[in-house]
Amino acid sequence: MVFKCQENSFLKEFTSKVVSCKEVELNTVINGKKEDIKGYELILEDTILFPEGGGQPCDHGYLNEVPVKLVVRKEDIAIHYVDKPFNIGDDVKQNVDWERRFDHMQQHSGQHLITAIIEKEFGFATASWWLGEEISHVELDTPSITPEQIKNAERIANELIRDGKNVTVKVYTKDTPEEQLKEARSTRGLPADHKGDIRVINIEDVESTMCCGTHVKNLSQLQVIKLLHAEKSKRKDKIFLYFLVGNRVINRLETCIDREQKMTVLLKNNPSEHTDLVDKLLKNVKTLSKNLQTVLKDVAVTEAKNLKILDPPPKYFFLHRKEAEPDFMNVLIKELGRTDIFLFLSTGDEKTVGNIVLYGEEKYVSDLGNQICEMFKGKGAGKGNKFQAKVTKMVNRKKAEQYISDYFKDK
Repeated sequence: MVFKCQENSFLKEFTSKVVSCKEVELNTVINGKKEDIKGYELILEDTILFPEGGGQPCDHGYLNEVPVKLVVRKEDIAIHYVDKPFNIGDDVKQNVDWERRFDHMQQHSGQHLITAIIEKEFGFATASWWLGEEISHVELDTPSITPEQIKNAERIANELIRDGKNVTVKVYTKDTPEEQLKEARSTRGLPADHKGDIRVINIEDVESTMCCGTHVKNLSQLQVIKLLHAEKSKRKDKIFLYFLVGNRVINRLETCIDREQKMTVLLKNNPSEHTDLVDKLLKNVKTLSKNLQTVLKDVAVTEAKNLKILDPPPKYFFLHRKEAEPDFMNVLIKELGRTDIFLFLSTGDEKTVGNIVLYGEEKYVSDLGNQICEMFKGKGAGKGNKFQAKVTKMVNRKKAEQYISDYFKDK
């Protein structure tokens, strides 16, 4: 069955009768997140709400003002998931979230165009594609693609958009003459043993391919295509090529301009000089950080020397330096050179993430290591006189210090 949304992708409202409605509980993935849906599974005679498929997410919209959570396809039926029940036979007015629909149309038609150009120009087939909420990508059957190839593909795509090539849909049914079916079967993406209706998307002078998704009527409606960058896929000898189409390009440009204006105010220089100034600032920060760590190592040495001269020596010693790196603690331990003073040392943020080290007699380290680590919601390990861990809840440092103090009361 070809749904109304596929017959006319620009239809924003449509009325259809309820065929069935039953209460369900469903665990599924919506926008990349697992969700539990408790509500009703609704089937209509026809729908303008596209069910997910062909790499395209489902439409959002309303049925008589009731929000539709999800639309999925089962064979030739579209199933709508809603919070409220409907009566069988009732007429239901459907409204599609047009902003989302048009965005998906732009990205999907843009993907067809990108895929066709890259295959024709460079011989790289598209293995899969993903329509993301902000950025989409095609997975290309090649281990690499050069910046020049990306630039050329983008140039060709935008030339075709400016030429306003038509995008048409042709449906082949079981009653279609065999000769026309052979023509349909020659299009990219159609299995030789396919049965049932065949929906073919044709981009004038570019390509024909089987597809179930919603599309624009003319490439000019894509506005513009921007190919962003490529990176290796998790699959061997394949890469992801990321892209934006139409309104997403405009939205990204607005974001970039806003960011540029803020950077201009902060850096007090011309946008063309931003990169050089930021590079200079980063080098200065790196130098200052290196100098700071050198000073902190001197502080660690001084702290250790002060501990050495205490008579009698304390049972335990606490020290936290938020600006120090983990090596600070190792310098202090090495300079102290003894285990009769139990050390609880920490670095990093005072409330969230950081590093801790427990150092002292092996028994004390063994008794306290895991308990202290658990207080800080960290992951670590101990061996001999030393226990170290990366932690995520440094806000519990005072609590840990009290725990250690109580432990040593009778020691």
